[in-house]
Amino acid sequence: MLRQPPPTSPDVPMRFLSTRELALRGVGRQRVRRGLQDGSLLRVRRGRYLLAGCHPDIVRAARLGVRVDCVSLLALLGVFVMDHNRLHVQATNGASRLPPRPPDVVCHWRPSSAEPTHLMTDVVEALAQACRCQGPREAIATLDSAWYRGIVDEKGVAAVFALLPRRFQRLRPLVDPRCESGPETIMRLLLRGLGCTVEIQVSISGVGRVDLVVDGWLIIECDSEAHHAGWEAHKRDRRRDLAAAALGYTTVRPIAEDILYRREQVLAQLKQILAVGPTTPRAQLLTHVPAR
Repeated sequence: MLRQPPPTSPDVPMRFLSTRELALRGVGRQRVRRGLQDGSLLRVRRGRYLLAGCHPDIVRAARLGVRVDCVSLLALLGVFVMDHNRLHVQATNGASRLPPRPPDVVCHWRPSSAEPTHLMTDVVEALAQACRCQGPREAIATLDSAWYRGIVDEKGVAAVFALLPRRFQRLRPLVDPRCESGPETIMRLLLRGLGCTVEIQVSISGVGRVDLVVDGWLIIECDSEAHHAGWEAHKRDRRRDLAAAALGYTTVRPIAEDILYRREQVLAQLKQILAVGPTTPRAQLLTHVPAR
């Protein structure tokens, strides 16, 4: 019945439709009633409507009279967040007559630059809130992901830190948009904590581009099911590993799940690998150049 082009993805609309706006579009009460009956229109609150097909989190927030915020909004936009099992929303300080919120809804009470009709907070505000709601490594991974995906640029990242307390400023130099996944960022930060030199997205002659090169000899590929499913992908990876080994590199492939949820075990294993050291003197490993 109605079509409203979304700004980000098909199930993330920017704002709800009011009765007045529908009327201005020539959608009278009869068409609204028909839309509610055929399911193409949803009434989320009195005088507020959404087009059918919206993401459930958007619908829930709209029915609660709040905006999707923080890790929940970022997850909808495809940005890495560590955990978004609960719905994070934003409500303006002093807002009244809001329905009771279920236990799995986290409400952030603060002002927002978003328009009153908007269903989502501003993405910079959401990123700043996500930094508060996550640990330091996870916050950096979220910022890396948002920058890599083009959700924000360098100015946007600066705007995020402008909204955060001083204690967060030490994280700013660690943000790097070259990291292509959350697990890759987490791994980079773990290795940095060990005092390693870490190069990101490195092109190696005869091998191709790899996620990380550590101390000039250890290749780390942060594998996930989404990007390494199927036998063809495994064959390609094994051929690359053999080519790297022929050049004197050692390749390890920790899986994303372990990097995120079994970090202590992964870290202990990396320490052992690094303690053994390279089989080829580092001076001879001159076949790679950092990817631009």
